[in-house]
Amino acid sequence: MNIFCIGRNYVEHAKELGNEVPEEPVIFIKPHTSLLKDSSSFYYPSFTKDLHYECELVLKICKQGKNIDENEARGYYDQITLGIDFTARDVQNELKTKGLPWEKAKAWDDAAVVGRWKSLAVDTDCENIGFTMIKNGQPVQKGNSAQMINSFDKIISHISIYFSLHPGDLIFTGTPAGVGSCVVGDVFEGLYENESLFNLKVN
Repeated sequence: MNIFCIGRNYVEHAKELGNEVPEEPVIFIKPHTSLLKDSSSFYYPSFTKDLHYECELVLKICKQGKNIDENEARGYYDQITLGIDFTARDVQNELKTKGLPWEKAKAWDDAAVVGRWKSLAVDTDCENIGFTMIKNGQPVQKGNSAQMINSFDKIISHISIYFSLHPGDLIFTGTPAGVGSCVVGDVFEGLYENESLFNLKVN
């Protein structure tokens, strides 16, 4: 299983971090060890003092493919959920300043959280899916797939130029504005439309 992630896929998020809006999908990868197995066992990592949450829509690939045409990409995913791409922001900023890769800030063990999976009907409007991140009872992120720079289908087509996709692969599709730091004791809930798909406490 591969975990593909798309960076800077919402204009306002790119701006809030002082990044340029990209002309094509920004891809990075997390290893399978990044996937949190038990939502009750997430612990604040010892190597950062500035852990950030990033709530995202996550797709699950259902069919093997390579060089997938954008018009055919809808047939390659059939499940969706919400997830958190945790980021050690201080580590990332230091690595970026030095011009170094930043896997240590994004791809560490348990850095990828996924919620309960939902089946996507053939007629689901994938370009109008709303979601909300709740932190300690207050909404901190609100997003909609309509706000994405790159749609689900464009993301899949672009990834498949460089990487073969396999059933079970996950794609984190990018986070909207509103990311921020968290501390031990914070509780996060992810709402897909109005349905809760995950509830996570930072230990």
